[in-house]
This record gives sequence, C-alpha cells and structure tokens, in this order.
Amino acid sequence: MYVCSCFGITEKQVREHAEAGACTPRQIASASKAGTDCGSCVRSIQSILGRGGCPRRELLGTAAADAMPTTTVAEPAVVRAVATSAGLEAA
Repeated sequence: MYVCSCFGITEKQVREHAEAGACTPRQIASASKAGTDCGSCVRSIQSILGRGGCPRRELLGTAAADAMPTTTVAEPAVVRAVATSAGLEAA
C-alpha cells in the first residue's frame, strides 16, 4: 500500500527505512522524501513508526531516560551573586 503518493513510497519502504534506523518522520523524509511535498502522509508515517515500525524506538526511549542529567535549581542568592560577578544586573 502506498503511504506517500507524491513520491511513490510504500508502507514496506517506510518500515525498511525504520529498520535501518530512521525513527522519526523527518528521518524517513531524509531517507525517502516521503512527507516532503504535500505532507498528507506524515500522519500515516507517524502511525507506522508508532506501531512497531521502528525497532529502535523502545531502546531509544529507555536509553534517553537513563541518560537524562539530573538538574537542580540554583538558589536566588547564588543567581544574584553570579550575575553580579559577571557584571549583570539581577532582576
């Protein structure tokens, strides 16, 4: 079945690109041009990727969550001290 009629890209081709590592509609577009003309197929591509078209998606999701740095919010006094030492006025 054709997903992108503008460039003649099939669902099978989208899945093949996903298996090769393209896990977003933008990456599919870079690999095949699908979604770059009229754009009506972008939601179909998202749907294919969302229902198992991208085997790396699950791995990326857990790896990204594990790699997220823990951040803290600086105390206002610290922010003012840094701004003052940098020659900036704190608001």
